[in-house]
Amino acid sequence: MVNEKPNPKQIQAYKHIAPIQTRWMDNDVYGHVNNVVYYSFFDTAVNRFLIEGGVLDIHNGAVIGLVVETNCRYYAPLEFPQTLRAGIGVSHIGRSSVRYEIGLFSEQSDLPAAEGYFVHVYVDKETRRPTSLPEEFKALLETILIGA
Repeated sequence: MVNEKPNPKQIQAYKHIAPIQTRWMDNDVYGHVNNVVYYSFFDTAVNRFLIEGGVLDIHNGAVIGLVVETNCRYYAPLEFPQTLRAGIGVSHIGRSSVRYEIGLFSEQSDLPAAEGYFVHVYVDKETRRPTSLPEEFKALLETILIGA
């Protein structure tokens, strides 16, 4: 494995910023947000954007996104109580898949405490088979399209 020096994106690189409040239960015994919680923050920020954008109906929609790949790189600790800023962008829109780029920022910094990505494959809710992204879905994603 090649050790590459990370080049984190500043908050200005993201097309959408969403607030996320840490919770008491997010901290681990070391006094900072546990690493697995960052993935929950990623998922929360993206799905909130899609729901508020009117393209994802988690209760009655015919299309759902399944995570098929994910990654996170950690730079600085976060802790409760903190309000975070989640920077969200899309670096790839395929026929049925999307790669979301997410950065988590404290209120005091334009450099991320963590950044990562995940890939959703959108599937029919009943059959769980990949399905084409609806046009209104793609149109919303294009508003946050960024370079990889």
